[in-house]
Amino acid sequence: MPRRVLVVEDEEDIANLVKIQLEGLSCTVKLAFDGAVGLAEAEATPYDLVILDLMLPGMDGLEICRRIRAKSRYTPILMLTSKSSELDRVLGLEMGADDYLTKPFSVMELVARVKAILRRVDALSAPSAEHKVIDTGNLRIDVERREVLANGARVELTAKEFDLLLYFAENPGRVFTRSQLLDRVWGYSHSGYEHTVNSHINRLRAKIEENPNQPDCIQTVWGVGYKFRDRS
Repeated sequence: MPRRVLVVEDEEDIANLVKIQLEGLSCTVKLAFDGAVGLAEAEATPYDLVILDLMLPGMDGLEICRRIRAKSRYTPILMLTSKSSELDRVLGLEMGADDYLTKPFSVMELVARVKAILRRVDALSAPSAEHKVIDTGNLRIDVERREVLANGARVELTAKEFDLLLYFAENPGRVFTRSQLLDRVWGYSHSGYEHTVNSHINRLRAKIEENPNQPDCIQTVWGVGYKFRDRS
C-alpha cells in the first residue's frame, strides 16, 4: 500500500522536486503551499509522513508541528529550514520534529532521511511475538501501544519523549552522557544539540515524577549525565 505523504512548502519548485522524489519511493504525495492549509490537511487526513517547511505564509512550521504533536495520532515530521541558526533547529526538535534538513539539501540526503524515518515507523508498528510491558515503580510502559501510565493515570508523551523514556527504562542503572542519549534517541545527524536532551528530560520529569524537583525515575549524575533508577 502506498505511503501517504503531505508536503507543506511554499516554494513550488522545491515542493514539486520533493514530490517527484517521493513518488519514486512509491509514495502518494499531497502538496500544500500555505501553513493554515497544510495544518487543515494534516488534521483531516492520516498521513505516514509530513514534510514541513519552517517559514510559511499563514502559519509557520513550528506552530503546525506543535499542533500536530498535540493530537493523539502520531505522525512523523521531517522539517525543512532555510535558516542555519542553531536556535531554529533546536526549536524544531523540541516541538517534536523527528528530523530536519537545512536548505539547500541534496536529493540523495532527502531520500535517505525519508527512508530512515519510514523504517523507524515500520519497526515501531511491526507485530512482535511478545507484548512487552515494563513495570518499574509507579510507571507502566506498554511498548507496543506506546502508552505510559504513572500511578495508574495515562501520561501523554510526544514521540521523542516516549523514545527517551523507553531507552532509559530498557537500560536501568546505566549512566548516559547527553551526547550518548542524543545519538541513541535522536540519531547522529543531531550532534551538537545536547541541550535538547535537557529540555526533554525536564518535560518528562514534569509528567512522570511524583516530585520533579527530586526525581526518582530519571536521576542526574552530576558531571556526567543521567540514569534511570535500577529496578533490581
